[in-house]
Amino acid sequence: MSALTIFLGIICLGFLVFFHELGHFSAAHLCGVTVEAFSVGMGPVLLHHRHGATDYRISLIPLGGYCAMKGEHDYQDALEKELPEIQGAPDSFYGVHPLKRLLIAFSGPLFNIIFGFIAFFIVALMGYPYLSAGTTVSMADELYEGMSSPAHVAGMQTGDRIIAVDGVPVDDFDAIVEAVAVHADEDITITVERDGIEKSFTFRTELDKETGAGRVGIVAQMDSVVERHYGPFPFFPAIAEGARQTVRFIALTFKSIAVLFKGVDVTKAVSGPARITTMLGSTVQEGFAAGTHIGIVSTLQFLALISISLFITNMLPVPVLDGGLILFAAIEWIARRKMPPKLLYYIQFVGIAIIAALFVLAIAGDLRYFFFQGGTE
Repeated sequence: MSALTIFLGIICLGFLVFFHELGHFSAAHLCGVTVEAFSVGMGPVLLHHRHGATDYRISLIPLGGYCAMKGEHDYQDALEKELPEIQGAPDSFYGVHPLKRLLIAFSGPLFNIIFGFIAFFIVALMGYPYLSAGTTVSMADELYEGMSSPAHVAGMQTGDRIIAVDGVPVDDFDAIVEAVAVHADEDITITVERDGIEKSFTFRTELDKETGAGRVGIVAQMDSVVERHYGPFPFFPAIAEGARQTVRFIALTFKSIAVLFKGVDVTKAVSGPARITTMLGSTVQEGFAAGTHIGIVSTLQFLALISISLFITNMLPVPVLDGGLILFAAIEWIARRKMPPKLLYYIQFVGIAIIAALFVLAIAGDLRYFFFQGGTE
């Protein structure tokens, strides 16, 4: 693992965080909340320029940025002074209508979704070649000792050509893997063609506890590997494809979160910031080493996936995240009264505990990856 890999990963991850903060910045201006500082990067300020009420900054550490809004500390002041509610100026974060505060909080995650859509749209416009095997498969338990094969037990045989998974047609092995992976420990129906006759087999997939993916114990026939192509799409179909991929990966991410409660080894399945950074850096390096076109496509795809993950993570109804601010603003709007600072304070303990637990699991996964699984180049 080189320093360049880490640097590229930090830059890419920092860009996603910056784009997220740009969403908060845009909504704050729209809602009449004064933005006191907007920074590209974190830490010591290298350059700055004040325009209107906002101090625009370029900071030393390329880890995203921040959007400092007027009145963000009003909550702490109300808590220290034991006020019954949070007081705020009309142009401050806690001084505007709860719906405006909700919009400001939601706009950060929304920009993550917008970036994901833009990235998938560009990829659809560009298109790319990829290698994949055909849909004729072999049974894993016949090839590898100790390997189980629910598909074989259900009646599938080596030489069967899979034509659909749960009624959805598949045209290469990648499509089969993708369809099976999202149905871990669930019943699926695989339709095959054998000697010119269609047969369907319904059975339960296995759960890969290291990845959280479903598996059925089939293997691609490597002599059927050929180059295939995704796209390129014309402009308007590319817009539709970008939207389709965005919705698809939002659904897949929610599905992946649900799988974590089925007994997955969380320290292996959940990546922390260190692992994500190195994976991003490696994707950029390896992609551009294969060519500019592949480099752009692979980088955009990975950034889109992480951006969508950031959207979902930030939407969790935890007080220290945007989702918590959205929840509290919604409660205030419905109840038509501000929440007492002390109540927010106690609720935050729960949020901090949840975030701390997730952070420990993610860091444990990173340590295990780097020190016990040879996560170096």
